[in-house]
Amino acid sequence: MITGIMFRDGIISAANNISNSRQAVDALNIFPVPDGDTGTNMSMTISAASKEVKNIPDDATIDEVSRRCASALLRGARGNSGVILSLIFRGFSKAFKDLEAADGHDVARAFRMGTESAYKAVMKPTEGTILTVIRKAAEAAEKMAELNDDPIEVCFAALQAAREALQKTPEQLPVLKKAGVVDAGGQGLVLIFEGFNSVFGHDAIVQPLEGSAVTPVETPDKTVVAEASGDIEFGYCSEFLIEKAKDAEHTDPLKLRAYLESIGDCVVVVDDDNIIKVHVHSNCPGNVIQSALKYGQLINIKIDNMRYQHRNAEVGVKEGETPVEPTVIEPENDYGFVAVCAGEGLEELFCDLGCDVIVSGGQTMNPSTDDIMNAVMKTPAKTVFVLPNNKNIIMAAEQVIPLVNDREVVVLPTKTIPQGISAMLSFDETVDAQENQMTMMEMAQAVETAQVTFAARDSDIDGKPIKKGEIMGLCNGKISFVGTEREDIAFKTVNKLFKRSQHSLVTIIYGEDVSEDAAASLEERLKKKYKNDMEISVVNGKQPIYYYIISVE
Repeated sequence: MITGIMFRDGIISAANNISNSRQAVDALNIFPVPDGDTGTNMSMTISAASKEVKNIPDDATIDEVSRRCASALLRGARGNSGVILSLIFRGFSKAFKDLEAADGHDVARAFRMGTESAYKAVMKPTEGTILTVIRKAAEAAEKMAELNDDPIEVCFAALQAAREALQKTPEQLPVLKKAGVVDAGGQGLVLIFEGFNSVFGHDAIVQPLEGSAVTPVETPDKTVVAEASGDIEFGYCSEFLIEKAKDAEHTDPLKLRAYLESIGDCVVVVDDDNIIKVHVHSNCPGNVIQSALKYGQLINIKIDNMRYQHRNAEVGVKEGETPVEPTVIEPENDYGFVAVCAGEGLEELFCDLGCDVIVSGGQTMNPSTDDIMNAVMKTPAKTVFVLPNNKNIIMAAEQVIPLVNDREVVVLPTKTIPQGISAMLSFDETVDAQENQMTMMEMAQAVETAQVTFAARDSDIDGKPIKKGEIMGLCNGKISFVGTEREDIAFKTVNKLFKRSQHSLVTIIYGEDVSEDAAASLEERLKKKYKNDMEISVVNGKQPIYYYIISVE
C-alpha cells in the first residue's frame, strides 16, 4: 500500500528531482523567444507543494496529503505546464479521497483521473506533449493493476510507459524532431515520476543538488521580522546567484548594483570570476530578475514577500501552521480590473486606463495562480476582469475562478499587451458583465500585435536559422523577421501588419533598453512612408525583454 507518508516524501523527492534538472528541461524549449520556461515553471509549481507537505505528520492519510498537495499545486501553478501539472495532481487527489492508503487499483484510477483532468482543461489537446505522456502512463497503470494489485508495480509500469511515450514525442511533433529534442513538459513529468519512484521503489528521497532552485536557504527567525517597526517600504526580498556568461549583454556588476539601488534598498552585489551574488529589497522583483538576466543565468533564486512574512510573524504563525490570509478588500464597486504586465510605464498605463491592481510579470516571469488570486481579492469589485496579456498566463488565471467565492472573476484571454489595452479602452460601465466580456474580447482580437525582442537560444523556425542574441520581429506571435538592426526590424513588422484600407492607428511602446531618440527615429520613418494615413502614438513602457511592443488597429 502507498501511505500518506510515502506520498508526502514522493512529492518532496519529485520537487528536488525536477529542480536539479530544471535548466536541462528549460533548454528543451525550441521557440527562441525568451519566456517562462517549462522546467522553471514546473519546478516552481511542484516546489510549492513540497513546501506545503513537508511538515505533515507521518500518520497522515493519503487523502489528506494528496488534497493539500493538490491545493498547493493549484495556487502555485505557473505557466501552462505548471497548470497542467496541478490538474494531474488534482485528479490524483480526487481518486484518493477518503482513503487511508492506496492499493494498485486506487493508483491506476488516480492516473486515469489525473489524465482526464488535464485533457479537459486544454481546448485543443496536442499529442506529443505532456498530455500524451500522462495518458500513456495511465494506460499502463490500468493494465498492470489488472495483473498485479501491488501499487509499487503499478507506479513503476506507469513510469516506464511515461519514459517510452516521452521518447516518441518527436515522432508526433515534427518541430521536436527537427530540433532533435523531446517535449519539455513531458520530460518534466517523467522527472517528477522518477522522484516518486525513488521513494516508492528504493525508500530514498532525491536530494537537492548544490545550485538547484530548491537548495535549502536559511530564513530569518520570525521574531526578527516581527520586530520591524512601521511600514515596509520595499516588500520583496530577492536573493540569487548569477552564473556569468561569456556573451552576456552586461559584465560590470557595479552597474547592476547601481540599478538595484535605484529601485530598492539593502543591496548586496559581490562577485568573483564566475559568480555574482545578489540580494535586494524591492517592490518589483520582476525588474530585478530581468536586469540580472543580462549578466548570465540565474541559480538559487529565492523571492520572499516580507509584508506577508511580517503579517504572519505579528500573529505568531509557526512553521507548519496555516498562515494568515492575504489582504482582502470587500467588493463594493460593480466592476474592477486586474492586469498582468512588466515595466513601470506599462503599469502606469494600465492604472490610467482603470486597472485596480497590477500583477508584475509576463515573459520569463509567469505569475502563479496564487499571485493572480491575491490581486483579485485586493480588487474592491463584485465582478473582476482579469487580463493575463500573455498566452502562457491565461491557464493560471483561469484556475482562479473556482477559488474565489465572494466575487465573480472573468478572465479575458488576452495574449498580448496591446490586446489588454484595447480591451480596457472598450469597457462600458453602462452595460452588464457578459456584454462587456464579449465586446472587450472582440476589440482585443481585432488588434494586430508586433513585438521586437532577442533570441534567447539558437533555433531553427520554419527553415530559418536563428542565432542566440539576434533581433527578432514577431507579427501576431509568429517570427517574421530576424536581423541585427533593432529599429529596422520594428519598421518591417509594422510594414507587414499595417494595411491602409483597414488600419489607421499605430501605438509604439518602447522598452527599458530603447532610448527616446531611437523610438522617435522609428516614428519618423513610419510617418515618412505613411504620412496622414497613419496616426502614431509613442509610449515609454519601460518593459523588459521586448524592445518594442507595437499595436496596429
